[in-house]
Amino acid sequence: MEKMLVVIFDDEKKAYEGSRALYQLDLEGNISIHAESVISKNTDGKLTVKEADGDFPIRTFAGTALGSLLGLLGGPIGLGIGAAAGGFAGIVGDIRAAGVDGEFLDDVSKALKPGKSAVIADVSEEWVTPVDTRMESLGGVVYRTARSGVEHEQIAREEATTRAEIAGLKAEHAKAQAERKKRMQSRIEQLEAKLEAKLRRQQQQREELKREMDAKVQAVQHRAAKAEGDAKVALEARASELRREYELGKAKQAAAGAPSGRH
Repeated sequence: MEKMLVVIFDDEKKAYEGSRALYQLDLEGNISIHAESVISKNTDGKLTVKEADGDFPIRTFAGTALGSLLGLLGGPIGLGIGAAAGGFAGIVGDIRAAGVDGEFLDDVSKALKPGKSAVIADVSEEWVTPVDTRMESLGGVVYRTARSGVEHEQIAREEATTRAEIAGLKAEHAKAQAERKKRMQSRIEQLEAKLEAKLRRQQQQREELKREMDAKVQAVQHRAAKAEGDAKVALEARASELRREYELGKAKQAAAGAPSGRH
């Protein structure tokens, strides 16, 4: 199962030890790391993102789930996401993009106090004991949450709602008086432009998700080709699970109301 993992340490040195330990777990086949970084919260509360040392399939965080999570942890999280999300549309969007929930962010942001450091990673793992045991032995506190596909389902629902609003306006437009028709036509054109932008954004996100998934699967398959015995079987199963989760996400998006083509 694909998860977001945050392990908080008392200092940067310990965080780098945690990063190396995670990398070793990856080499042993206990987990698969797709993207990872070490972060530190300065005494002024600002977040510093360090360069990841491992050779992971996702080398740039721009546009990725991990990048969205990094942005959230560096933003106004101290207010408490659970209470603040309704008032910050940008934060809500980043939560969806990261595939996490507000409770997870609340827990992490409260624990990641100024002066502390953390390892943040997008991983696949079947059981939690290897990571928990290794991180706890180094003094790390582990936070994890399963990645969700709510972002794409929400976009699909918003698109379906906009389409329904356009259809309703067009039905009223056909029966309206001349002056009313003019105002309604302007609103219809605004909504159609809004829908067009959503469709473009959705297509870009689908393409980005596909590229990200392909990179992850190829990396796991590459490791499986060099592995033997139980490790090989586990890695092959992990690659299949990544594909399955991706296809399931697409199916949920379709069920939420996203059309396959343009309007």
